[in-house]
Amino acid sequence: MKEVKCECGHINPIGTILCEACGRALTEEAKSEKLHDMRYEGSARRSQTYNKTAIDKIWNFFSSVKAGVWLIVITLIASAVGTVLPQEMYIPPIADPADYYEEQYGVFGKTFYILGFNNLYSSWWYLILIASIGISLVICSLDRVIPLYRALNKQRVSRHEGFLKRQRLFNRTAAIQPDRDLAVIKKRLKEKRYHIREENDSILAEKGRFSRWGPYVNHIGLIIFLIGGMLRFVPGMYVDEVLWLRDGETKIIPGTNEEYVLESKGFKRELYDTEKDNELFEDALNRVGPVIKNFQTDVVLYKRDTEQIIGEDKKLTKVKEHEIRVNEPLKFDKFAAYQVDYKLNELSTMSFSFRDKETNTVKGELTIDLFDPKDVYDLGNGFKIELLGYYPNFSGLENGEPQTKSSIPDNPAFLFNMISPEHPGGEVSFTAIRQTVEPLGETEYKMKFSGASTRNVTALTVRKDLTIWIIGIGGAIFMIGVIQGSYWNHRRIWLQKLNGDILIAGHTNKNWYGLKREIVDIVKNTSIPTPTDQQEVKNIEKGEK
Repeated sequence: MKEVKCECGHINPIGTILCEACGRALTEEAKSEKLHDMRYEGSARRSQTYNKTAIDKIWNFFSSVKAGVWLIVITLIASAVGTVLPQEMYIPPIADPADYYEEQYGVFGKTFYILGFNNLYSSWWYLILIASIGISLVICSLDRVIPLYRALNKQRVSRHEGFLKRQRLFNRTAAIQPDRDLAVIKKRLKEKRYHIREENDSILAEKGRFSRWGPYVNHIGLIIFLIGGMLRFVPGMYVDEVLWLRDGETKIIPGTNEEYVLESKGFKRELYDTEKDNELFEDALNRVGPVIKNFQTDVVLYKRDTEQIIGEDKKLTKVKEHEIRVNEPLKFDKFAAYQVDYKLNELSTMSFSFRDKETNTVKGELTIDLFDPKDVYDLGNGFKIELLGYYPNFSGLENGEPQTKSSIPDNPAFLFNMISPEHPGGEVSFTAIRQTVEPLGETEYKMKFSGASTRNVTALTVRKDLTIWIIGIGGAIFMIGVIQGSYWNHRRIWLQKLNGDILIAGHTNKNWYGLKREIVDIVKNTSIPTPTDQQEVKNIEKGEK
């Protein structure tokens, strides 16, 4: 029930169309064909044999080339849609994604977020699509390569007459000097690097069989490539984070499990000097103005003691100092920190004086750290400031409430409660750059801006990629498969004595013109004629009809 025995005695798996050994047609359909379909040597494929259980149906779905193509098309469409709007990593860090996409892009943005396109490349359904393509490649390959290998490995030299007659290139002629002709042909076949096998009065000349495995080598390369891509979502395998670091600031490096800390000793930017560099770049500098010559961040890398007791400050051990420039990253423990951007003169602190509006006398001074403001500032002598509200990037009022775009102090504003001996309950003042508002009525005192300090900010991209070698190997294997399948082809020539005649047949998986030309050279000046291209004859007959 599960095997098919050929008249030659070879036992074939159920579903085999052509006997793996002698090539005899085993089905009525194959017997009625004028030319054999040699794509898989007529071997039995699981997807065309079994279709009963759930496993069979899953196997058949993923073994379908059409299903694989549709999976790729759907993935490409999803990838394209994901580029229409920015991914979540590129929106303002303090923004709520659910509100941001709807506010900025309307109904389309809300739908974009609901469907998970905001984190497309790490979303579960996108990973399922990628995994499905990988499964399709594996099953597609196994469904074809195993029976193909078995059929090619078990093929005999002596083939059934019907097999040879149904090859695209075939001819039959009466033997005149068969031994002499076959000896000449064997010599020429060896010169053309054919591997020759003989059995009784039959010859099989074959070369380039390895080219048949080119597509499957492609599949292996693609599978490895996809595995490398999916490993990027495994924690610790891939890191690509941006670290904004201010002069004098020390921060934990993202993606390092809080093991490494980076301190900025200062950011530097150097422009081309119009005097020193004038001779070399005079025309360019006069045309475009200031041009950056170099920008760098001087940093100190520390390693934290992760074995300390929880709650204690981690001890920092200095690892090294480095000057990070473009294309000169700081490298450590499989990580690299690259210089990618900067911001000059970002506000760091703002100073105010507590003044009597009538006499303009100063009652006290305070300086607010814009990245770590206090709730209360005691100025002495009964004067005190309570910080009721802080809006780092003031964007206006909404329903009477001050709003901020982000946590970056690009346009800071403050809601002060000014406490004095005359007003122990305080007076409320809203103070922004070039703007002071007294929302609860006129006040006796005021807060007056008296100065600010700035510092530079540098942007470093922290990268770690343990998958790149896997992706590289997958890409290299894929290219080997492309070369293997593109520049070589599998050619076979059969010569067989039968009832006083010589049968000659030829087959190749591509480049029929090259095989025909080669056979012409091989049989030249012998009594064996050039095989007829039966496909061309068939096409001519169709045209005449």
